[in-house]
Amino acid sequence: MAVQIDIDRKTCEITCAHPESVSSLVNGHYGIMKKGVIYLYPEEALYLADIRNAKCYDKAGNVFHFNDLASLFPQKKLMARYFTFKDWRDRGLIARPAHELPAGVNFGRNPVKKYPKGKFQMDRYSLHGAFYEDDLVCIIDDSAVAKDLYERYWLGQFASYKAEQRGNIGKLDMYETLFMVRNCRLSIRGADEKKLMSEAKKRRKDFPALYEVYEDWRIRGFVLKTGFKFGTHFRLYFPGASPTRNTDEWIHSKHVIHVFPRNSRLLISEWARAIRVAHSVKKTFILAIPGKEEKWEGKLEVDLDFALYHRKGGDIENPKDGKPKYLMLSLSEEEEIGGAELAKAIVKCKEVGLELLLAIADRETSVTYYLIKRIELPGSNYEYYEIEWVQP
Repeated sequence: MAVQIDIDRKTCEITCAHPESVSSLVNGHYGIMKKGVIYLYPEEALYLADIRNAKCYDKAGNVFHFNDLASLFPQKKLMARYFTFKDWRDRGLIARPAHELPAGVNFGRNPVKKYPKGKFQMDRYSLHGAFYEDDLVCIIDDSAVAKDLYERYWLGQFASYKAEQRGNIGKLDMYETLFMVRNCRLSIRGADEKKLMSEAKKRRKDFPALYEVYEDWRIRGFVLKTGFKFGTHFRLYFPGASPTRNTDEWIHSKHVIHVFPRNSRLLISEWARAIRVAHSVKKTFILAIPGKEEKWEGKLEVDLDFALYHRKGGDIENPKDGKPKYLMLSLSEEEEIGGAELAKAIVKCKEVGLELLLAIADRETSVTYYLIKRIELPGSNYEYYEIEWVQP
């Protein structure tokens, strides 16, 4: 029997008071029960009309179809919210509005990925190079020094890539050059730190933010090289990695880093593409938000949409006798997200002890999920997160 829904045009309340329908909705964990009446949220009413052929009437007996119901709720990204809610419900799982979560409760489901502790240390060298500003590259032509820097510290590229026997010079990219000027007493002919930064900013305005991330990892013993082939800013190697340690096989990175400054905005489709590329080549995608973690006060500029219940063993968790696992941020393929918005959403998840799940509805309304987990990088005050493409 179809669920029957009542609509109040003046208050825009959507309710269900018919005993058989109420019983069905209670069992499905829909709405809020008040004195025998179920009060439904917009996405729930739309789902019931769309999927369960609910009969929707106002007091005058007028029939309300899907669009009629949706017109009662002229809120932002209603369809993104609906399609992501629908996908979760279609999986047999429960989703409730995020604002239902009790204040001050931490559910303890916000795990931290702990990365190893390390420190960059280098012997004293007499380091001299020439900077080519059009190419943003520094050349060290002392072959013995260049070879040692490459083999012992994986700084620069000695000779040819994957063919160190072909050539005698060392090549430092812009990040390595500035890092060595600041930390390794590298002397550049005709240039100083100020000029290096100025030239780099001419080519890309976000260079200071990218360099902050590069130095934050490098100073802790990690190795960062270009992520160009993978559509990201850097590829990452853990402390101790060396291009010559294993002479039989080239060492491959298992992580890539993409820098997302707070003041930047990025189209969701572009952002998601980088994650999928990393996943396709079996690399962990790390999102870096440079600068010290901020303390957010007041209402979040970006509202989280749903508290999501998942599975425990073979059972489906529910609001009655379980606890949520994720907070969902619903997005559409064609919208943009800002670094500050994402940072605030992550902070909110940390406060309530839930994992953040980005749910992106594409133009065909298929939903893709990305799980975000915090990284603890010893000694760093910056924010880093592993982002994984998942199928709930």
